Amino acid sequence: MILIDAEGHPHELPGGLDDAAALADALGWALKPEGLCRDETCVPLLGRPVLDALGLLGVVDEAADVAAVVPSAETHHRELDGGRAPRLDLRDVDGRPVSFDDLSGHKRVLVTWASWCGCRHELAGWQRLQDELAADGLRLFSVALDDDPEDSRPWIEAGVPTYPVAVDTAHVTAERYGITNVPSVVWVDEDDRVVKPPTIAPGDDQFIDFTKIDSEQHHEALRRWVREGVLPASAEAEAHQRTDAEQLALAHRRVASYLQRTGDADAAKRHLAEAQDLAPWDWTVRRGGIAMTGGDPFLGEEFLAFWQEWDGSGRPGYTPTT
Repeated sequence: MILIDAEGHPHELPGGLDDAAALADALGWALKPEGLCRDETCVPLLGRPVLDALGLLGVVDEAADVAAVVPSAETHHRELDGGRAPRLDLRDVDGRPVSFDDLSGHKRVLVTWASWCGCRHELAGWQRLQDELAADGLRLFSVALDDDPEDSRPWIEAGVPTYPVAVDTAHVTAERYGITNVPSVVWVDEDDRVVKPPTIAPGDDQFIDFTKIDSEQHHEALRRWVREGVLPASAEAEAHQRTDAEQLALAHRRVASYLQRTGDADAAKRHLAEAQDLAPWDWTVRRGGIAMTGGDPFLGEEFLAFWQEWDGSGRPGYTPTT
């Protein structure tokens, strides 16, 4: 069996999920008489399966012999308790490591986008804002939520960004920061605290007829925060509380991605359908899934039907910076 862990990394598990010692090892723990241990921390099993003891949820495709795990909603919320920005260690389009944590000590903005979104054209717009505010201490960190780094490469090369740009094929960023649509931004202060949860913020106004959001509204709020320490009203909004269903949707998406890469397109589509049922308004799953399986995420019938359903429902999850 192939196990895809919560970081999106694959591991071979010859004995499957029933091999508790191998499963624990793949997840970074050691199975000992006192329970599951890592460094100085031990978690007693108390008769529970390994995944339950670690607060993880799993999705298994027995026919394809592949599984994926994600934190349960309770585990996810506990890890975010206190408002500290979750760790992000990713890779750029050429596979080199890039870390959001390397910018710690500065005001930081996490900018998420994707090649299946018009926001793929906005990297140059974010570059202009970075150039304007760099001397005031701002640092941008951009993440493409794509299934294949090559999907994002043309847009990265066209934007010529000097700020770090990661490609998150496992959508770890989406899970940890609660990103369900792009372009979303998150603000993090010098003390590594999330001070504004995800809101929609275009890099420029190329697609304002669709977004119905003036990019300058976000940019002006960002300038005030960077230069004066003043947060906008949207910073007071509570971050979306992810559910187990939404977490499982990401696990299904990771299984689908693995199956698509290994040539099992039909099975990939089944897992995407499961993910879409679990998280119907998550664009990273639905529109991103269309792109993953070779559909047209811009003008294709599947996307247009989804867009009409979403728009008619009041654009759920599409909150601008105010």
